Amino acid sequence: MAKILFVMTGADAWTLADGTKHPTGFWAEEAVVPLRAFTAAGHEVVVATPGGVVPPVDPASLAADPDLADAVASAPEFAAPVALADVRFADFDAVFVPGGHGPMEDLAVDSDSGRILTEALGSGKPVGVVCHGPAALLAATTPDGTNAFAGYRVTAFTNAEEHAGGLADKAKWLLQDRLTDAGIQVEVGESWMPHIEVDRTLVTGQNPASSAPLAAELLSRL
Repeated sequence: MAKILFVMTGADAWTLADGTKHPTGFWAEEAVVPLRAFTAAGHEVVVATPGGVVPPVDPASLAADPDLADAVASAPEFAAPVALADVRFADFDAVFVPGGHGPMEDLAVDSDSGRILTEALGSGKPVGVVCHGPAALLAATTPDGTNAFAGYRVTAFTNAEEHAGGLADKAKWLLQDRLTDAGIQVEVGESWMPHIEVDRTLVTGQNPASSAPLAAELLSRL
């Protein structure tokens, strides 16, 4: 049995360019689908958030599927997170970061999240990140200030998808652009369709529809 760390947002709002707050959190499908896959395979999942707060779910992610609301509410893993600052990555076999706009608010600048992801990359253990989750990669910097994932090939929620969702023009920054600026190679698939990229030990998914194939790929590496 493997022990998998879920690094999750603690932010329930995303600050837009004009200073207004857009309700957010983690995207339910991107956390529930992998959680179900990992626990069904007999693995243990531990959730960690900034400050150990209960990760808020983006209400928009529940609107289309009441089953997801039940799954979030009933999952003991989401109800009892640990603080990122207390995580010792050596105790885990893999790390996974779900999306939602929440990670753009907190994980993108969270030093503990960055430390964990940098350690995970250096350990050779699997790292899985989906949709807006790759915002967390931005905080993974080395002592010389470069990004630990620079030169890696990833996918993430694209500029085109952000525009289609109606929030691109309101955002302070776009994920695809910021990852590119950090020296990370972003591969773009068809909007809203499943698309994953695998580069060494890093597995990334573009959007919510990519959650299931990403979880399957991570399972194959445990």
